[in-house]
Amino acid sequence: MPQLSGGRDCLKKTELAVTGMDCASCAVLLTKSLSKAPGVKTARVNFASGRASVEYDEKLTNSEKLIGVVKARGYRASIAGDLDREQKLRAEQINGLRKLLVFSAIFSMPALLIGMFLMEFPHRTLVLFALATPVQFIAGARFYKGLWAALKNRSADMDSLVAIGTSAAYFYSVAAVLGVVGEQYFETSTVLITLVLFGKYLEAIARGKVSEAIRELFKLTPKTARVIRNNYEHVIPADQVQKGDVILVKPGEKIPVDGVVLNGGSSVDESMVTGESIPVEKTKGSKVIGGTINKHGAFRFKATKVGFETVLAQIVKLVEEAQSSKAPIQRFADQVSAHFVPAVILISITTFIAWYLLGAGVSFALMTAVSVLVIACPCALGLATPTAIMVGTGIGAKKGILIKNAEALETMHKLKYVVFDKTGTITEGKPRVTDVVPLSNLSQKQVLAYVAALEKQSEHPLADAIVKEAEEKKLALPRVTNFKSIPGKGVEAILLGKHVVFGSSRLAQERKTFGKNASATARKLEEEGKTVIVLSIAGKEAGLIAVADTLKDTAQLAVTELRQLGIEAVIISGDNSRTTAAIAARAGIKKFFAEVLPSEKAAHVKKLQAKGTGVGMVGDGVNDAPALAQADVGFALRSGTDVAVEAGSVVLMKNDPMDVPRCIRLGRATMGKIHQNMFWALIYNAVGIPIAAGVLYPFTGWLLSPMIAGGAMALSSVSVVTNSLSLRLIKL
Repeated sequence: MPQLSGGRDCLKKTELAVTGMDCASCAVLLTKSLSKAPGVKTARVNFASGRASVEYDEKLTNSEKLIGVVKARGYRASIAGDLDREQKLRAEQINGLRKLLVFSAIFSMPALLIGMFLMEFPHRTLVLFALATPVQFIAGARFYKGLWAALKNRSADMDSLVAIGTSAAYFYSVAAVLGVVGEQYFETSTVLITLVLFGKYLEAIARGKVSEAIRELFKLTPKTARVIRNNYEHVIPADQVQKGDVILVKPGEKIPVDGVVLNGGSSVDESMVTGESIPVEKTKGSKVIGGTINKHGAFRFKATKVGFETVLAQIVKLVEEAQSSKAPIQRFADQVSAHFVPAVILISITTFIAWYLLGAGVSFALMTAVSVLVIACPCALGLATPTAIMVGTGIGAKKGILIKNAEALETMHKLKYVVFDKTGTITEGKPRVTDVVPLSNLSQKQVLAYVAALEKQSEHPLADAIVKEAEEKKLALPRVTNFKSIPGKGVEAILLGKHVVFGSSRLAQERKTFGKNASATARKLEEEGKTVIVLSIAGKEAGLIAVADTLKDTAQLAVTELRQLGIEAVIISGDNSRTTAAIAARAGIKKFFAEVLPSEKAAHVKKLQAKGTGVGMVGDGVNDAPALAQADVGFALRSGTDVAVEAGSVVLMKNDPMDVPRCIRLGRATMGKIHQNMFWALIYNAVGIPIAAGVLYPFTGWLLSPMIAGGAMALSSVSVVTNSLSLRLIKL
């Protein structure tokens, strides 16, 4: 690995769009070339997506030099991100293949007819020579270019196999024209090139369909925006909108960027971004997402995020990164692909020598050697994993499930536990005050006012509910000094000259301010599934406040679905055991962890992992981030904090618990396709190469002709891509 001049601050990451790769070996060898380039820390090339992800020291190299490395291997490259340009390049590649295919077919079809059936055709050998030569050196020029680039880099790829195989058949046939040998195989070399081009053409079309999800996401971005400047409406390109601009959106129009509604109201269809089919009502203060569609009313909003900062742009970035990432199972395919082509060439040479020494003759030995070269297909193995990953992540994105990396998708099938943080994930996260119970000479209003004064300083999820209740009752809040938060337990401060503590039953017990009256009342409320917080003044119990949260509508169904998948749902909560048990019972969950401090959540996930099982974690808060990172798969809710979303390996755009079993089902289906693809690719080569080498010939008389071998090779990679595309038929 090249030495870097600086630390992480010098590192930069870039994505390159690469065209011209013909097989998985190309991607493996290009990865090696980029990795060896000065200043490069890591390089990863995805054959299926045509993307190269490179992390490098910008003091030692830059994107232009990296593009130069790619071009030196015989491929075309550009900075990724311009989807229109990438689509144009892909279209040019497909059109180029189509033209070559038609050109090759025009010459190879008559050659096949004359070579196989018209034995008495006038000047047959010379005609076949005339037909085969343009195919060999014009249609087949791409394979010679690939072979030359490979030789310069002391490597070999699929182009090498095709170029060597067809050249052997062609030049042997030229020798026949010159009278050196008796038989010619011009039809073999021409048809082989045509079949390989046909396979490449179909593969290019199929690979284009694999990346449709990204293109569909880009299409969501509107082209123009109605910006209000100096009280006048101006229609400008959407990419020219700046933060702070006021934008008018009329019924039926797309919202150009992210922002906050200033006035007016409407319902907005956010299904294309979040997957939620029901339109969302928007009023003053509501957040709107760029790319979504305004349904009925007109409104004005202030732009808060533009360009690459918008939710849609971030979704596209996450999907692109996921589709370019490699699943652990891909390492095996890469290792095989790296040694595959040299091994095949060695087998081909061995086959020729073996048959020649056995007295089969040069012609027979040559045809078996050519069959070995052209039947071998590293592409099928190289496409097995990335095409399935690309289709799987694309499906997830359409359903509002953003899978950040391929490893998460692969790990899904290993999960045996899914741990739900209680508040905001299994419940709505919109708590409300249900009971205010004075335990001294204070009134209900005084208890609520004292507690609201304390909670106004707090960031706890329940604090907003208590403050909101006091504001609705228009209570005057006393002044608070010396405020201090007790992590995971409560708060304390000086209020009206007295030391006041407001926190969990656990904190009250530790401070010995939890008397019998408070304990009995709290137990009753907790058994109803309410969260009880205790107020103490000057070391004595003063009151209780109970807060309740509503179970999400789909929570129980999600737990049932997980159980059907063989996965046990678990609740983890900072609440006491009675409240947590009540919520768990409503959701149909048997196992739960209660009175867990934020710092302890990751430890509980680790304990479950210690059983040798895969564990998923569903959370939305800052205190869930360590547990999300610790879990084998972290499911973060979009409504949660940026820290949680960053820590999770999956982002649930709809904040719906049902998306957890849907995501796991998608992961299992994707892994199923990968295993099918890998099995087919390995079996195809393991069976096809020996048959092409003629191992069955002494026993059965069966011999695979080079043309049949070439056709099988052409269709093998197409079948793998088609199998991956069939993922789109699954129901989540």
